[in-house]
Amino acid sequence: MKELELKYGCNPNQKPSKIFVRDGELPITVLNGKPGYINFMDAFNSWQLVMELKQATGLPAAASFKHVSPAGAAVGLPLSDVDKQIYFVEPDAELSPIACAYIRARGADRLCSYGDWAALSDVCDAATARYLKEEVSDGVIAPGYTDEALEILKTKKKGNYNVIQMDVNYVPAPQEYKDVFGITFEQGRNNFKIDEALLTNIVTENKDLPEAAKIDLIVALITLKYTQSNSVCYVKNGQAIGVGAGQQSRIHCTRLAGSKADNWYLRQCPKVLNLPFKADVRRPERDNAIDVYISDEYEDVLADGTWQTLFTEKPDVLTREEKKAWIATQSGVSIGSDAFFPFGDNIERARKSGVQYVAEPGGSIRDDNVIETANKYGMTMCFTGMRLFHH
Repeated sequence: MKELELKYGCNPNQKPSKIFVRDGELPITVLNGKPGYINFMDAFNSWQLVMELKQATGLPAAASFKHVSPAGAAVGLPLSDVDKQIYFVEPDAELSPIACAYIRARGADRLCSYGDWAALSDVCDAATARYLKEEVSDGVIAPGYTDEALEILKTKKKGNYNVIQMDVNYVPAPQEYKDVFGITFEQGRNNFKIDEALLTNIVTENKDLPEAAKIDLIVALITLKYTQSNSVCYVKNGQAIGVGAGQQSRIHCTRLAGSKADNWYLRQCPKVLNLPFKADVRRPERDNAIDVYISDEYEDVLADGTWQTLFTEKPDVLTREEKKAWIATQSGVSIGSDAFFPFGDNIERARKSGVQYVAEPGGSIRDDNVIETANKYGMTMCFTGMRLFHH
């Protein structure tokens, strides 16, 4: 099959619409559903991310995409008991490495992952399919599916869940083309390889870079490679915990991603873990309620007439002082940036979310100020020498 006609493009008025290849065959098989234009944009971008992440780390990888940027990405490290609680996983659930990867990828920002596109580097098994079935998701791309997993996924969304199998042997053309306003842009495909070799130019006084931090920085950089620029990514334990995408200002990226990292960590605060949800409150409603509860708009879920629909008893307020104190206990976080940090203010903001390890291209006329700020907090910072813009 050389082409596949679609219902419409980005919007219903954008017709006709299709995907096609100039040479050869399309490298995908649609096993279920009818994926649309944006679905395929997410599928192909997320597929590249997870395959590069697996190649770089040797670990199963997954991503959760929304509107052509990752809401989260992760490698398949085991889940802790707290992870299982905040990601709605049964304590005794049997989990494969690829299931853990997707659960953690989706857990980076559960609010943004609502209605996501899932990407898996490994064959989708029943454990992964069972978790996907219970989440609001538009589709999944993987190199294959077990028979049991496919049967589970075919029952999702009244049988309309999008399931795509990708040909792992597909090699894209070295040149890319894109039409904008009737004008064709051409560029070489970004085949730049991201691995540990990129982290050898440590420019700070602190040269300590543990293996776990190397994995985290690789996760950050590969995630950024497929995130709309400007972009910044916070990572901990092989899992993106905050992605700031598409901002015009670098510091706004850092703040946005940092606030998401803070929210991820606040979900683990005892007061949040122990919120007395009613048994019939669904996952999306819990996610929304938690997001509001830990924000400055907490009164919206604690107001009389509202809290009774969510909780068995009215929770105590999580005060600003309590939130600040809890976030201050976060540590060992890594941060990556798709282009250089122009000022030390980005490092100042990153520090507030527990950042210890930094990877950025370098090359700013104020690199000395950025390095000085990192040294002030004993951080380890690598200059990669490579920009990772994605548009």
